[in-house]
Amino acid sequence: MLALAAIAMPGVAAGALAAFTGWVARRARAVVPPLGSFLELDGSRIHHIDAGPAAQAPPDNPAVLMIHGLGGTMRSFTYALCEDLEPQFRVVALDRPGSGYSTRPDDRASVAHQAGQIARFIASKNLHRPLVVGHSFGGTIALELALDYPECVGGLALIAPLTHPQATIPEPFRSVAIHSPTLRWLVAWTLATPVGIIERKKMLDVIFGPDVVPDDFATRGGGMLGLRPCSFYSMSTDLMAVGDELTKLAGRYERLTLPVGILFGSADRILDARMHGVAMADKVKGLHLDVIEGGGHMAPITAPARTAAFIRHMAVRMRRTPVLAE
Repeated sequence: MLALAAIAMPGVAAGALAAFTGWVARRARAVVPPLGSFLELDGSRIHHIDAGPAAQAPPDNPAVLMIHGLGGTMRSFTYALCEDLEPQFRVVALDRPGSGYSTRPDDRASVAHQAGQIARFIASKNLHRPLVVGHSFGGTIALELALDYPECVGGLALIAPLTHPQATIPEPFRSVAIHSPTLRWLVAWTLATPVGIIERKKMLDVIFGPDVVPDDFATRGGGMLGLRPCSFYSMSTDLMAVGDELTKLAGRYERLTLPVGILFGSADRILDARMHGVAMADKVKGLHLDVIEGGGHMAPITAPARTAAFIRHMAVRMRRTPVLAE
């Protein structure tokens, strides 16, 4: 619907909306500035934080690398979760290429390409087989990373991960499904921001529900950054790039030999816990499945203590699992 409306829009209206969109983008950057450092990597500029005890060789605990979901930023983790883990672990969280304050040179948004970029990030930061935490679409990237670059990953702690293809796109993301890059750009600079502001409460209630959206999510949780045109464009590009990749990825899960855990809210309104969590138990040997009864999709923000306990459990499993010779 947004795409059709953007096509039919007269030039004056489009110009006014573009000016408003630019103002909102500048306001979002002012209110929600970068949190960490930047790493130049193969044409991308990766925004990340690196906190907690310095890595040792071999470390007492693995480094923890956090990958956020579709339309999100690393603030999904820095909201509360990182602080809980930093006394015990070296915690590294990043904005995926093209998301938050990270950039990518073009529309190379495939799951495989993002996994490759993160593998190079792991090597650049000397993380040494981290425990990779992937939330939602970040879980998809984490699974691809573990399968394509097994030497880079020591274990997976997946939170409400997207693991299998599904017939319908979750309702809050349907307006983002735009195949044409040109039309995607047009919508991003005209209708996406004002409609996002108008529909924001409704969409967040679904994304977080049945949990309550925190009052400070727009700032502390980075929600305002999602109103920028670059965020809409990248989110749409990511969504359209998944395509057949997820089907192929799901056919490879039985090859996983490292420790894998999944944490899901039983009342998740974005991804079904049975399809994307329980179904994995038949494909991944020894998979640890943890369910938050009545919990929603945004556990890193709404249930940080429970999420931290899940990550600690997976770190213990990693320490007890011998590293296979390469």
